[in-house]
Amino acid sequence: MGSTFSGIELGKRSIMAHTDAITTAGHNISNANTEGYSRQRVQLKEFDPLYKPDLERAERAGMIGQGMDSQSINRVRDELLDQRITEQQHSESYWETRSKYYTMIEQIYNEPDDVSIRSNMDKFWEGWQELSVHPESQAARQAVVTRGESLADSIKTKWEALMGVGNLINGDIEATVKQVNDYTRQIAALNAEIVRSRGMGDNPNDLLDRRDLLVDKLSKIINITSDRRDSDEFMVHLDGHVLVQGGIARGFELETVVDNNGYDKLVWKDTGNDAVIKGGTLGALIELRDVDIRSEVQSLNTMTMNFSDLVNDIHRNGYGANNVTGLDFFTQHSFVENVNGNYDRDGDGTLDHSYIFRFTGTTKLNPQEQIGLEGVMTLSGPGGNVQVAYHPTDTVETVINRINDSNGEVKAYLDRNNNLVLKGTTASAVENPDFVIRHVEDSGFFLTGYTGILQASGAAGAYDYAQADAVQALAGAQFAVSPVLNPAGYIEVNQALKNDVMSVAAAYKDNSGNVNAGDGRAAVEIAAIRNTKVMIGHERTFDDYFADSVTNVGLKGEQAENMHLSHSAVMEDLRSLRDSISGVNIDEELADIIKFQHGYNAAAKFVTVWDSLLDTIINRLGV
Repeated sequence: MGSTFSGIELGKRSIMAHTDAITTAGHNISNANTEGYSRQRVQLKEFDPLYKPDLERAERAGMIGQGMDSQSINRVRDELLDQRITEQQHSESYWETRSKYYTMIEQIYNEPDDVSIRSNMDKFWEGWQELSVHPESQAARQAVVTRGESLADSIKTKWEALMGVGNLINGDIEATVKQVNDYTRQIAALNAEIVRSRGMGDNPNDLLDRRDLLVDKLSKIINITSDRRDSDEFMVHLDGHVLVQGGIARGFELETVVDNNGYDKLVWKDTGNDAVIKGGTLGALIELRDVDIRSEVQSLNTMTMNFSDLVNDIHRNGYGANNVTGLDFFTQHSFVENVNGNYDRDGDGTLDHSYIFRFTGTTKLNPQEQIGLEGVMTLSGPGGNVQVAYHPTDTVETVINRINDSNGEVKAYLDRNNNLVLKGTTASAVENPDFVIRHVEDSGFFLTGYTGILQASGAAGAYDYAQADAVQALAGAQFAVSPVLNPAGYIEVNQALKNDVMSVAAAYKDNSGNVNAGDGRAAVEIAAIRNTKVMIGHERTFDDYFADSVTNVGLKGEQAENMHLSHSAVMEDLRSLRDSISGVNIDEELADIIKFQHGYNAAAKFVTVWDSLLDTIINRLGV
C-alpha cells in the first residue's frame, strides 16, 4: 500500500533527477573549450513501481509509479570512430614532420650560385684548365690552390648544415622519447584509477576523457592501436607489441651506437631489444635522421672521397714546377693513426679490427683482355656478403662492371696506371662503418696472381676486417687507411701546396726522365675528371651527382608535402565527425537547461500540492 507521504518522495526524486540534468548541462558548458572533453548526458529512468506483479500483493490497482531517478551519467562517444582516428592519425603527423624537415633540407641545397659546391667545383676545374695552358705560371698555380680551398670550404659548409639538421632531429628524438614514456605512464595510471572507480559502480567520464586524450596524443607520435574489449584491462599496442596493459606501462630508452655520428638507437627499456617505429612523429624523426640525412651525408662523403681520391691519384704522380712530386692535393684525416688501420672497436683495450679504405693491385691490366680464369669473388654487402662470379671469356672491364653492378659495398676501377683498385663505400647498415672494406675473398685467381691484391685463394686467404693486421692477407698491394668519419667535414688543401704553390703538379716526366716547364699533361688529366664517369658504382659524372642530389631532395620534399595535405584532409573529416558527436553545442545545452528547469519547477509545484493535501488531512479534518 502506498504511503501517505509517497508523493513527497516522488517529487523529491524528480527534483534531484532534474538537478542532476541541469548540473550536467552546466558541466558541459563549462568544458566546452576543454581539450578532449566529451559532452555528457544523464540517463533518466522511471523508478520501480510500488506493486510488482507477484501473487501476494493487495487486491487493488497495481504498478503504481513512484517517479523517476538518475540511472547514470554517460559521455557521448563513438568508440569505433575513436579507434579509427587512433589508427590513422600517425600517418598525418608522420608526413607533417617529414614535410617540415624537408623544407629545411631544401634550403641547404638552394645555395646561391656564387658560393655553391657546384659553382666552386666548376671554378676549380677551370683553374686546372688554365694551368694546363700556362703551366709555367705561378698565378695559375695560386688560382688552383685558392679555388681548391674555396671548394673544400663549401663542401664543409654543406656538411655542417646537414649535420646541423641531423643534430636538431636527434634532439627532437630524445625529447619525443621522453614524451612517449610520460604518456604511457599517465595512461597506465589512469587505467588503474578507472578500474577502481568502476569497481565502486561509478562512470568515470572525466577520467575516460583524459585517457582518450592521452591516447590521441600518443597516436600522433607513434603508430599505436588500442584494445577496449576488456573493460578492466585497457591495452595499447605498438606494431604487435604491448605498450600499455592495464596499469603496466612499457617504455623506451636510447642506446649508443658505434660509428653513427654519436646518435643513439631506440630500444625497449625492459628487454633492450631494438624498437621499430614505423609511423607518427617519432617514426618520421628516426627515419629522417637514420635514412634521409644519413643518405645525404653519405652521398656528400662519397662525392668528396671519390673527388679527392681521383685528383690525388693524378697529382701525386705529377711534378710541380720545382720538381716536387708525391704530394696529395687534398689531405684527409685517417680514422686511426695505426699504419695498418688497426682499431679497437669494442673499446676493451685490444686492437680487433682493420679499417682500410682502398686496395691497389700490383699488376698492370688491359681492360679489354680476357682473363682466362674462373671463380667467385665474395665481397661485403649491406646484409652480409655478396658473390660475384667471373668466367674465362670475361674481360677485365666486364669483371669490374660486374663488381660495380652487384649489391656489394666494395667497388672497383682501374687507376691511371691500369692497376685494379678496390674501394669501400658507405654502408647501408648503421652498425657498419663507412668507407671500410669489410671482406674480400676469391675462390679463384683473379684477385690473387692476376691483379696482385690477395696472397691466396679461398677462405684461408680472405681479407676480413674483423681482426687486427688484416692487411697481411694482401700480396704487396698498396692500401690506404679509412678516412675519419664524415670526410666531407675534414677535406682541405695540402698545407705544403699552400706554403709553396710551385709544388702544384702540372707535368709528368718525359721519356728521358726530365720535367719540362711547359708540360701541362697532369693538369689536363685533372681537368678532364670533370666530365669523366667517376662516381664509382653508379657510373656518374660529378655534374650528374649534383643534378641527382637536388632532384632527389626536391622530389622527396614534394612527396612529403602532398602526402601531408592528403592525410590532413582525411583526418579533418574524421575529427569533424567526432566533434559533431562528442563536442559541446552551447545552444543545445542551454535548451536542455531550460527544459530541465521547467521539469524542476513542475516537480517543485507537485511537492507543494502534495504538501497542501497533507495539510488538509492533518490540520483541517477537525478530528
